[in-house]
Amino acid sequence: MRFPRWALALALVGSVSTALPANAAPTGHVRLDQVGYGTAEAKHAYLLAKTPVDGGFSVVDARGRTVLTGRIGASRGGWSPAYRAVHPLDFTAVTKAGTYRIKAAGTTSPPFKVGGDLFSSVTDRTVEFFQAQRDGQDVIPGRLNREPAHLTDRAATVYDTPVFRGDGGDELAEPLKPLGHTVDVEGGWFDAGDFVKFTHATAYSTASMLFAQRAEPKDALRAEAEFGLRWLDKVWDADRGVLYAQVGIGTGSEAHGFLGDHDVWRLPEDDDKLDVKPGDEKYFIKNRPVFRANQPGEKISPNLVGRVTASFALAAQLERDPAKARWYLDQAATLFARAKTTDVGELVTAFPHAYYPEDSWADDLEFGATQLAVAGKALRDPRAGQWARQATHWAAVHLASGDADTLNVYNTSVLAHYDLVKLLRAGIPDAEVTEAQVVGDLRRQLQSGVDSAATSPFRTAASVTEFDVATRSFGHTATARLYRTLTGDRSFDAFGVQQRNFTLGANAWGTTLVIGVGTKFPECPHHQAANLSGHPNGGKRVLAGGVINGPNAAALFDGLGEMPAGAIPCAKPYTKEFDSQTSRFVDELTSWPSSEPAIDFTATAVLAFTLS
Repeated sequence: MRFPRWALALALVGSVSTALPANAAPTGHVRLDQVGYGTAEAKHAYLLAKTPVDGGFSVVDARGRTVLTGRIGASRGGWSPAYRAVHPLDFTAVTKAGTYRIKAAGTTSPPFKVGGDLFSSVTDRTVEFFQAQRDGQDVIPGRLNREPAHLTDRAATVYDTPVFRGDGGDELAEPLKPLGHTVDVEGGWFDAGDFVKFTHATAYSTASMLFAQRAEPKDALRAEAEFGLRWLDKVWDADRGVLYAQVGIGTGSEAHGFLGDHDVWRLPEDDDKLDVKPGDEKYFIKNRPVFRANQPGEKISPNLVGRVTASFALAAQLERDPAKARWYLDQAATLFARAKTTDVGELVTAFPHAYYPEDSWADDLEFGATQLAVAGKALRDPRAGQWARQATHWAAVHLASGDADTLNVYNTSVLAHYDLVKLLRAGIPDAEVTEAQVVGDLRRQLQSGVDSAATSPFRTAASVTEFDVATRSFGHTATARLYRTLTGDRSFDAFGVQQRNFTLGANAWGTTLVIGVGTKFPECPHHQAANLSGHPNGGKRVLAGGVINGPNAAALFDGLGEMPAGAIPCAKPYTKEFDSQTSRFVDELTSWPSSEPAIDFTATAVLAFTLS
């Protein structure tokens, strides 16, 4: 982006005084993107102040020279009783690559960079998190010295769909019922801080990484996406016509005499060392149950079908070996034909469903059909046109549903829309949607974010009083960039950058939401392997690249429970000063509402950083 000459002159000359003398007591904290800003990006930081401030700020380079001065913006409102003002600081005019700090109201920010390629290394970190989440034989030791784990998954017993009850929907109502056969589900990624594996989140993560790989190829990213693909191939049993949805059970049952994954704090490789027999309370810790998404040969929950199909079809687009590309395409097509599209009922995501309470699915089918069409065109498959028309159908269904969600594990419409627009431009006979409608929905999602951000002092679109603030923020960042690529319209560029800024430190707590990234990052994630193998109080052995949930509703942190037996205590209480009356961020081991990382959170970040 080019800037007017007067802005450049202001950056070089600097004519506005700073707010306070150099020896004045600090009255606040500067919050900004701790990784940095692209040379041509909009650049915003925030002064979190105890009381409103009137005056100026300055930007200094690594040698302490002032390169820009400007006015502190008017307060956008109070954050908390302790901090009654949040002032924007606009330093977009700084376009020269380098390392800088901001000085305002007697305080100095952490250093940050301005440059042309700042986020490639952060993408590498997010891929490193997926490497740390690997299960099975093919692990990568990495910083946490990971070892092979859950090799018993090579012959895991399949059980009937579990029945739950209770207020949280996670109390097992009946004993688990084995179905008499085993399957090989070794490998895959742990879902989050525990060791359960879900097809729902794995398919979203795999498809997101393949989408990112297609945009900006990286060897490590491709290798990790292929690791996810190998596991998806295992859970799609084409011979039986069954898609397996989950390996392991999170919640144990006192009534039925067994412990679940969430009841034991340990390293994953310890599970294989257990000497247990049926009926022992730890039997399902070692011998993890597998649950199906469907009865053999019956239709399959459409959300799972759509995103697994998209993963296989994206792999077909990227595969260099024509025979293997064709194999991926056929896998995708066979699965897509089994989608349940009438009398859908409760979607299959996890057992219990409350773990991932998704209720939208037309977006997933649009995603799957679109990627089938793109792959089919590339491989000259005669079914490509049919898949393209199906994509427009499911896009029409999705648009008519009124689903207002944005890019995250519960909504893949942005990834579907992006390629569908390209297909529509090339021509789709009898299409049920127009290019204008699909582009309009992308614009609607972004404008909805802009409208929400206008009410936030840190211009955060995602609510800091609800789950998934980090991944939704990254979703807006990725969406803004994809929208610009499609349309050439830069109207949402600054908004997208601001959402990334929030996740990387431009928030009340002054912390990034990505472990190991930035000058201040989460150090006490709710993650068993990181806690027991890493440095829980800071150091190099951290769960680098893992994206945590982030701030959440204050009430969720009342009575989090005791430290798990065998866990290494870890807490960073510094954040309490910056909590508001409605939102908290707690960097503490037991604080799963804030500090638990997950593959779906991190997959959205992979997209955002790759596209930045």
